[in-house]
Amino acid sequence: MIRVRGRAIGPDQPPYIIAELSANHNGDLQKALKLIELAAEAGADAIKIQTYRPDTITLKSDAPDFQITDGPWKGRTLWDLYDWAHTPWEWHAELFVHARKVGITLFSSPFDPTAVDLLEELDAPAYKVASFEAVDLPLIRYIASTGKPMIISTGMADAQEIAEAIAAARDGGCKELVLLHCVSGYPAPAADYNLRTLPDMAERFGTVVGLSDHTLDNTTAIASVALGASVIEKHVTLDRSGGGPDDSFSLEPLELEALCTGARTAWEALGQVDYGRKSSEQGNVKFRRSLYFVKDLEAGELITADAVRSVRPGNGLSPKLLDKVLGKRVKRNVAKNTPVRAVDL
Repeated sequence: MIRVRGRAIGPDQPPYIIAELSANHNGDLQKALKLIELAAEAGADAIKIQTYRPDTITLKSDAPDFQITDGPWKGRTLWDLYDWAHTPWEWHAELFVHARKVGITLFSSPFDPTAVDLLEELDAPAYKVASFEAVDLPLIRYIASTGKPMIISTGMADAQEIAEAIAAARDGGCKELVLLHCVSGYPAPAADYNLRTLPDMAERFGTVVGLSDHTLDNTTAIASVALGASVIEKHVTLDRSGGGPDDSFSLEPLELEALCTGARTAWEALGQVDYGRKSSEQGNVKFRRSLYFVKDLEAGELITADAVRSVRPGNGLSPKLLDKVLGKRVKRNVAKNTPVRAVDL
């Protein structure tokens, strides 16, 4: 179990829902502030931003290595994409203040040590390592040196790479760690998610696990709760048709609200192993089947098969006792349509 701003995160707690703001402010500070408000209103536990500038994440080059040739950002260079998508560093202080004001935790994915330094100045409560950075072990160690809880997405990483990322985090001083199972497709089909990986990941790596979900609806994320996801991260936007870098595969506010409700309901439904009668069933016990007399009998008369039936309601002896009832005699007069009781036999 880990804690972020006092909120416990783990299998025994409701799933921790992270709304990923990402680039969905579309260069407008007011949109970013509004998304923070809407995430809080929808019931998310946290909202996450990304802290980089184009010069901290890539090189300004038109060479083939830096060209995006497919996917939602096809036709751009990496520099152009990140210049378009980044959250200006001068916004960060205001975003943190606003999140505290509306009562939601804000933290970030830093993409280089200078981003970590900025976030430390702003007292970020936790850090997220993006899937593409999960192989940057020096960055992971630097983040870990803050002593803050860390969440690592594992998109594209194989088991060996995940183990190396965990080792780097532990070596750097991280004591509270979450691994997010992730598919780095934008969007990703549900069939790619292989959610049965979640319990294996928890057992194999000994961490709290969760899901970074890039599918287009909430089904995969809610299903993941049944397989042990303690954290769910989904991109959010004001308008999926807004034309921003990540808008097309993000949830709108009402969908985020549905995710928060659905994921927590799924967790509540898990409960524990329990074969006992539930509180909501107590009033319905009377509607179970039981033995009833279906003809009038006089005291001393033999109970035959045509005198008793198993019917609803459940006020008489259990149907499992039918063989023991048949062949006995009644102690007193009994009327049809009355329950068979031990005192009658």
